[in-house]
Amino acid sequence: MEFREVVQRRRMVRHFADEPVSRGVLERIAAVAQRTPSAGFSQGQRLLIVTDPATRLEIARICGEEDMDGAGYDRWVSECAALFIPCVSEEVYHRRYREDDKIDESGAEIDWPVPYWWMDIGCTVMLLLLAAVDEGLAAGFAGADADGYVKMRSLLGIPDEFSPVGVIPVGRPLPDKRSPSLKRGWVPTDEFARWERW
Repeated sequence: MEFREVVQRRRMVRHFADEPVSRGVLERIAAVAQRTPSAGFSQGQRLLIVTDPATRLEIARICGEEDMDGAGYDRWVSECAALFIPCVSEEVYHRRYREDDKIDESGAEIDWPVPYWWMDIGCTVMLLLLAAVDEGLAAGFAGADADGYVKMRSLLGIPDEFSPVGVIPVGRPLPDKRSPSLKRGWVPTDEFARWERW
């Protein structure tokens, strides 16, 4: 598939066939997502891939799938091929920027003007979403509340240093209920992309 076609086909899907996808395909998706940039090549991003049906069901509960089901959406978190859980460690970035080639003239870590670990994990998520489409699959995104993320950490054994940022169901897409937010339409391109000055 051409890159533009992959981008145009990418959307948040909320209904999947509850059938497996080969481990090789899931590994290829993860390998693409690993190619994301990271500040100082810190590589503080990690992916957890969950295929076990019972664990997917528990994660779906944590994400409030039952509430989504009540709003007319399908059981798209528990019924998919796999869940990708992207995680990031702020501490990995701090450790990297305390190394000799990254410290400032005074020997201190830089003053972070932007928490780039959040940008980098966002890049990881986007590559994952695009890689799923490139494999002929689809993906969505589900979040949890603060308590849900604590439960998810415990359930999956995620180290305290890493923060999960959401759950990405991946699988073969089925017809789904579209988000009513899409009625807002795209911001005009000349409003989105500005030239030379704001």
